[in-house]
Amino acid sequence: MSDSTNLSELHWLQAIVQSIDVGVVVLDRVYRVDVWNTFMENRSGRLPEDAHKKSFFELFPEVDEQWFRRKVENVATLGTPSSTIWEQRPYLLRFKNYQPITGLEDFMYQNTTLLPLKGLNGSIEQICLIIYDVTDVATNRRQLQAANQELQRLSSTDRLTGLFNRGHWEEMLRQDYARHRRYDSNAALVMFDIDHFKKINDKYGHQAGDAVIQQTANLIRQSMRGADVAGRYGGEEFVVLLPDTDSQGAVMFAERLRQSSEAYEVSHENHRIRFTISFGIADLSLPTSGYAQLIERADSALYASKSAGRNRVTLYQ
Repeated sequence: MSDSTNLSELHWLQAIVQSIDVGVVVLDRVYRVDVWNTFMENRSGRLPEDAHKKSFFELFPEVDEQWFRRKVENVATLGTPSSTIWEQRPYLLRFKNYQPITGLEDFMYQNTTLLPLKGLNGSIEQICLIIYDVTDVATNRRQLQAANQELQRLSSTDRLTGLFNRGHWEEMLRQDYARHRRYDSNAALVMFDIDHFKKINDKYGHQAGDAVIQQTANLIRQSMRGADVAGRYGGEEFVVLLPDTDSQGAVMFAERLRQSSEAYEVSHENHRIRFTISFGIADLSLPTSGYAQLIERADSALYASKSAGRNRVTLYQ
């Protein structure tokens, strides 16, 4: 092959490297820059002559030097390419994101590839770093994930209270019941509803009733531990599953919540509404045939509380 052919190929190769819409950086074996294409110039604000033979780590102090050296040395030793994707590491070089459509992020998401480059003697003398701007893909993926998470949240929560809805709560109870039975651990189920709720609706209106339900949900959240599971069972009725809790602990939880609700006032359209709650509790200290029986026992204890005058806690015996 003639020298003129070699020069022609080199000219076309340089033209391609400069025009493609990916970052191309060629490093020597002591991490100094030999090639710096137009993409790198535009994104970094550094001219090729300013980057030439400069240390890569001085140009980009944000790079994890120990990690990057290890990646490069593996490529040089094995003679095979290596890649990273944005899910693993959002970016290698901190470039600003200037794309108006995906302007939700202030940095460019990047995939990268490291390629070993052999010299004429067959040894690897340089490493080529290729940087792909995948901000569009990453942002769309993250927006889709966020939308799916929101859909999942909406499908599992009660719109009025923000607590779990009955379908989701019962499924969580079923799973937790199986886990506690498998490991022979205790758990308690607290079921409760707002006393004389129909009178509240009749006297103050349904919006006032909704406000009482919402404030009850807030009181529940304030009383819960991180592991507890709370849901709206229907209407003015609520449930809380207390994992790894015996009957005594459940009674203490219910009594605190009963007292806090009794002392609380809901303000609605110049009205100050007082209300009380009745509770029923069942735990796994007694043999049960399934999670549905636990619900039945808690409901039976709740009925006993209401029959005995309301605003009280009853443990299923």
